[in-house]
Amino acid sequence: MPETAKPVYLVDAYSDPVVIRITGRASFQNSATINDFISECMRQGKTHFVIDFQNCESMDSTFLGVLAGAALKLRKGDSGSLVLARMGKRNLELARNLGLQHLATVECGDFPMNFGAPNTPLSARAMTELDHARLALEAHENLLAADEGNRSKFQDVVAFLKNRVEQK
Repeated sequence: MPETAKPVYLVDAYSDPVVIRITGRASFQNSATINDFISECMRQGKTHFVIDFQNCESMDSTFLGVLAGAALKLRKGDSGSLVLARMGKRNLELARNLGLQHLATVECGDFPMNFGAPNTPLSARAMTELDHARLALEAHENLLAADEGNRSKFQDVVAFLKNRVEQK
C-alpha cells in the first residue's frame, strides 16, 4: 500500500456480530472513526463486534486504547463481546503486550469469517487538535484500565495529554 493511501474501514453494521474490516494503518489519525462507529452501534443496542485485522498493516496505542474502551463498555453490560480476529504476528504481539486479551477475544490465524462481506466504508469526521488530544487521552486511560502494567508505559503520555487538554 503506498504511503499516501488512507486506511479504510469497511463495515457491516447490520450483521450480528457487527463486522469491521481494517485495511491499512490504524492509528491516532483515524481512531475517532472507529470510536464513533462502535459508540453509535452500541447506542442502537448492538453488543457483538468482530474486527478483522487480516489487512491491517499496523496500529498504535491510541487505536488499541479505543478498542480497550469499547471492550470495557461492552463488559459493563455482561452480554457484549469484542473479537479481534485474524491478527498478524506483530499486531497480535502489540495487543497482548497491552493486555487486550483480558478484555476481548484475540484470535490469530484463520478465524472463520462467515458473516458476509463488510462493504460500507466509514467516513472520518473533521477533528480539531483538541479533539485529537481528548481522544488520545481517553484511549490511553483505557489502556491503564485494561492492564495496570501499562501505567509505566504510558504515564508520560497521559500526563502530557492531560496537560494539553487542560491548557485548551
